[in-house]
Amino acid sequence: MRELFMFADRRSAPAFWLGSLFVVVGVLLHLPMFIMARAMHYRLAGMPMGAGMLWGMALIVGGAAAAAYGLQPKKASVDAAAMHERIVAPEDAPLTLWHWAAGAALAVALVVDIMKVSSLGFVIPGMRVEYGISEAQVALLPLSALTGATLGSFIWGALADLYGRRATILLAAVMFIGTSICGAMPSFEWNLFMCFLMGASAGGMLPVAYALLAEIMPTRHRGWSLIVVGSAGALGGYLAASGFSALLQPEFGWRIMWFLNLPSGLALIAVSPLIPESARFLMHIGRPAEARATLARFGSIVVSETRDWDEEAQLDHSHLPPVDRRFAGTTIALTVAALSWGFVNFGLLLWLPGELIAEGRNMGVAAAIIARSSFIAVPIVAVAALLYARWSTKGALLVMTGVTALGLLAVVMRQSGVPAAANPIIALTLLIVGSTGVISILLPYTAENYPLRIRGRATGWVAGCSKSGGLVCQGMSALALVPGIGTAAVAIAISVLLGLGLIGLYGRETRGRDLRELERPAPAAAPKG
Repeated sequence: MRELFMFADRRSAPAFWLGSLFVVVGVLLHLPMFIMARAMHYRLAGMPMGAGMLWGMALIVGGAAAAAYGLQPKKASVDAAAMHERIVAPEDAPLTLWHWAAGAALAVALVVDIMKVSSLGFVIPGMRVEYGISEAQVALLPLSALTGATLGSFIWGALADLYGRRATILLAAVMFIGTSICGAMPSFEWNLFMCFLMGASAGGMLPVAYALLAEIMPTRHRGWSLIVVGSAGALGGYLAASGFSALLQPEFGWRIMWFLNLPSGLALIAVSPLIPESARFLMHIGRPAEARATLARFGSIVVSETRDWDEEAQLDHSHLPPVDRRFAGTTIALTVAALSWGFVNFGLLLWLPGELIAEGRNMGVAAAIIARSSFIAVPIVAVAALLYARWSTKGALLVMTGVTALGLLAVVMRQSGVPAAANPIIALTLLIVGSTGVISILLPYTAENYPLRIRGRATGWVAGCSKSGGLVCQGMSALALVPGIGTAAVAIAISVLLGLGLIGLYGRETRGRDLRELERPAPAAAPKG
């Protein structure tokens, strides 16, 4: 039975592991070209692609296809008794060792997701110098990566509702490893293509991880555990990106940041046995025996259900985004909040390293400043987790959005020459605290607002919108339309404040809420007259 926790049947395991091996070998075949360029400080621009690299690409494509086959779910017919069973997680159920292990494994997935996109700001200056391209041209790189990440969030979020939470995370990890070869691409055009694939693979981890975590945690512990895991992933991603950049780029150049996809992706696969499939999803696709075995690990049980939920099953959940009247207001509010976060995280925070360099600081110093700001943010995000779990989920999101607005105000004051805001660490800390707090709350909050049948795609929609904000900013960069940092901060602040107001108006309190309530049909409207 242990094997079935990882794969649909025993024949699927060899396909997955063999495919993963092919992908790793394909990446390793690209390393000789990188190593041979050591004397030129790892500059590969204009060099021809050897036969080993071409064979490596073929192995990566074939390996990813084999891994996808191995992760394909096997649905079964649901017997009549299973149709009237439901999962019960006691309100005061204690956390087991499996809960802690799954949370840690999912935190690794979030670190991998955040780290790669956060690395964009650190590789752009070196890439621009090596390829000899303009600011507008190099802006195509984050634009390409964010386009892939946006599509990945939408696609993987929808797939999670169809094929399972765990399978989508693992397949995204395999594809993510394959995109390590972005670091060996000799032309800027190849970098654009590979970084699009990198974004598409990494973008699938974030929404699915939150949806899965919301479904395995007891109600009493769901709020704080979602925030702790989310904060660890978000801050870990920032720290990994800035820390590895400061440590490795001076010696190995900007390309080393992409080769880190290999060990980070392997780390995620290594901890994958600790990631369960959602028991609720297993019940949904007709595998109740595996659902019960999984539940035994997490302290929940299955009981008979006498109510008729057929009406809910007949509701149309095919829309993306969820526009059913029960969710329309919430979806609009979360969409604006997500777009605003994207403007900050993939716009302003990606522009700031270049701004610091323009002020006369080198990349190592700029990376160190951002790393220091991230460390300062650690205890503050712990406060956000406490607020979310002990005070109010909606209120915590509003507070962190407000901190982001203060960070934008600090940027405006610094650009205006206000002495109190002259130190860049002040603005950076507020922005990193606010944006990290928002994203660590936004997706868990989204997962707690939608029923099982659309939880994956709803979370994927909001995650995709968070990256769409970055697409707008990087599109402006590619068209050389980026305003000054101060002007950009004012414009983004307007969007942030709009999101703040909409969440205040349409947001729902989810603290202590039983997710099973969302499965119930909406009450019929009272007849008029």
